[in-house]
Amino acid sequence: MKNWLNPGLWFTLLLIALLGIWPILGQNAAAREVIFTVLLSVVFASSLNILLGYTGYVSFGHIVFYGLGGYIGMFLIERYNVSLWIATLAGGAAAALLAFLLGKAILRLRGAYFALATIGINEAMRAFVNNFAPFGGPTGIELKFQVYKAYGGAAQALWLTYYTIFALAILVVLVSFFIKQSKFGLSLMAIREDEDTAEVMGVVTPNAKTWAYVLSAILPGMVGVLFFFKNGNVEPGDAFRLHFSIENLVMVMLGGQGTVLGPVLGAVGYQRLRGFLLTNPVFKNIQLSVAGALLLLIVLFIPAGAVGWLRNRLPRLRKVLP
Repeated sequence: MKNWLNPGLWFTLLLIALLGIWPILGQNAAAREVIFTVLLSVVFASSLNILLGYTGYVSFGHIVFYGLGGYIGMFLIERYNVSLWIATLAGGAAAALLAFLLGKAILRLRGAYFALATIGINEAMRAFVNNFAPFGGPTGIELKFQVYKAYGGAAQALWLTYYTIFALAILVVLVSFFIKQSKFGLSLMAIREDEDTAEVMGVVTPNAKTWAYVLSAILPGMVGVLFFFKNGNVEPGDAFRLHFSIENLVMVMLGGQGTVLGPVLGAVGYQRLRGFLLTNPVFKNIQLSVAGALLLLIVLFIPAGAVGWLRNRLPRLRKVLP
C-alpha cells in the first residue's frame, strides 16, 4: 500500500495526465498530433529504461520491436480485417516473442558486444522485411480508407489512437514503478551494479535479463501498431529507423536512467527541443547532430541525468523521486 503513496509516482502520473488531457479539452487536432508524439516517446523511453536503466544493458536496436509490432498489426488489419485492439495486442505479443528468442541468444553478451548485436539485429530485420512479399516488400503495407469506417471515420480513428496511447503512457509508468519496487527489480539492479556478484548472491541472471528484455519490448510493439495505423501505411525505412533508437537513449539518459520520472521528463524535454530544431531554419538539418552532442554532454557531465542529479544533490529527494 505504501508504494501507492509515493509522491514521485503521483507527480509523474499527473504530468502525463496534464499533457494528455490538454488536446482533449479543446478537441485540438494540432495539439493532439504534438502530444501524440510526446506520449509515444514516453512509452518508448520508459520501456527502454527497464532494460537500460534497471539492468544496465544498452540497446541501440530497440526500434526493432516497434517496427515488427507495427508490421504485424498492419498486416492483420489489412489482410484479415481484424480490429485495431486485437492488432495492437498482437503487435505487443509479436514483439515479446521476438525479445524472448533474442534474449536467450544475445543477452549472453555484455557491454559493447551486446550494443553492437542490437544494431545488427535491427538492420537484419529491416533487410528481411524489405524482401518479404507478404509484408509488401520495399513498398510496405497501406490501409484502404474503408478500414477507418469501422471506427467512425478517419478523424474519429485518430482520436481513438490518441486515447489508447494516452492510456499506454500511464500504464508504462505504473509498470516501471512496480518493477522497480519489486524483488524482480532488485535483481535487475543487482545485475546492473555487478552481474557476477549478482549470480553469486543467487540471482538467475539469464532469466532475469530475458524477462526484462521481454517487458521492455511489449509496449513499443503496441505503439508501433497505433502509429502506423494512424498514418495509414508502414514501410521498412520508417519502421526500423535506427536514429529513433538513439534519440530514445538520449531521452532516457537526459531525464535519468534507472528512475521512473526520468524517462518521462527526458521524453518531454527532448521532444520540445526537437520541435524547436525542426522548425528553426538554422538548426533543422542538424537535429541528429544536436542529439549526439547532447548524449556526449550527458555522459561527460551528468551521467545520472536530471533526476539523478537532483537525487544526488538533495538526498531527501531520493524517497520522493522514484
